[in-house]
Amino acid sequence: MRTPAANADNTSVGAVGAPAASPAIVPSPLPWQQDHPPLMLAPMQGLTNQAMRRLFIDWVRPDTVFTEFMRVNASAPVHRLSATDLREIDSQEGGAPLVVQLIGHGREALVAAARSAQAAGAAHINLNMGCPYGRMTSGLTGGGMLRRPELLEEIIFALRAVITGSFSVKLRAGYDDPLQIFDLLPLFETAGVDFLVLHPRTVAQEYQGLADHAITSRVVRQTRLPVIANGDIRTVADGARLLEESGAAGLMLGRGAIADPLLFERLRGRAPAEPARPERAAMLRRYLQELLARYGELFCGETQVLSKVKGVLATFVDADFEHAVRQLRKARTMPAFRARLAELE
Repeated sequence: MRTPAANADNTSVGAVGAPAASPAIVPSPLPWQQDHPPLMLAPMQGLTNQAMRRLFIDWVRPDTVFTEFMRVNASAPVHRLSATDLREIDSQEGGAPLVVQLIGHGREALVAAARSAQAAGAAHINLNMGCPYGRMTSGLTGGGMLRRPELLEEIIFALRAVITGSFSVKLRAGYDDPLQIFDLLPLFETAGVDFLVLHPRTVAQEYQGLADHAITSRVVRQTRLPVIANGDIRTVADGARLLEESGAAGLMLGRGAIADPLLFERLRGRAPAEPARPERAAMLRRYLQELLARYGELFCGETQVLSKVKGVLATFVDADFEHAVRQLRKARTMPAFRARLAELE
């Protein structure tokens, strides 16, 4: 993979520099090494739990990992984050930088949650402004925040004022206008956001259609901030082309990596870009066996473990294993699941 291209003003996309409009802002250390474009594991609710993240770190070591989003309780008088979420927080996880992602609404609640996360050990905090499933709630959380852009300035500046480590935003290109992002870039730069993670669909699209990475390329050219590209990266060709054409600072891998953890190593040139069927079968067996073991330590009972593993299988799109995956998802007991997994070839 090549290093990021320079912006039109000759500022490297991956370089850390204060926005021109706010010379007093000192950028925070980014949660990745600067000598190569980082490959990040996306935050995916219900999938990238601590067991999944640890498996990826032990096996393919993403440059950066994110928590599942942590819900901010706007009505709680004190404890804005749950005790369970607070126990997951650390600055590193297995040696990889851990970014804590918050989802919620209201300046006071978000600021209090950021303080709590930092007190629990968070060094990097991300605001979720992209999840499409919170858009219909009265609180306008996740991607729904883009429905009221006039409220964002006070929230973004207030968070930046209390976050001592890196502060990033993960967002869609817009609520229903894919060009809305361009109106928001001056705010992010002036407020001192450290980097953006862009999924170039609208909130209204949810996951329909294709991510429009022509928008990613335009955003990279028009901002000084490092932009991490996210959306529809399932193969080495997808990732290499996106880095080359957009000049993004790095990639965030979601469903493509959940379906094929070795996508991280394939993009690094350490595993075959187009593996043969036997290798894919071996990868799948190892992956699911590891998940069964790790989920057995995290979740309670075989029924819950099987349910969680089947959720992972829902991300698979490999036609060669369509029948095998369907049979695995039909397994009702752990012995039946293990027997069908052993037959996979």
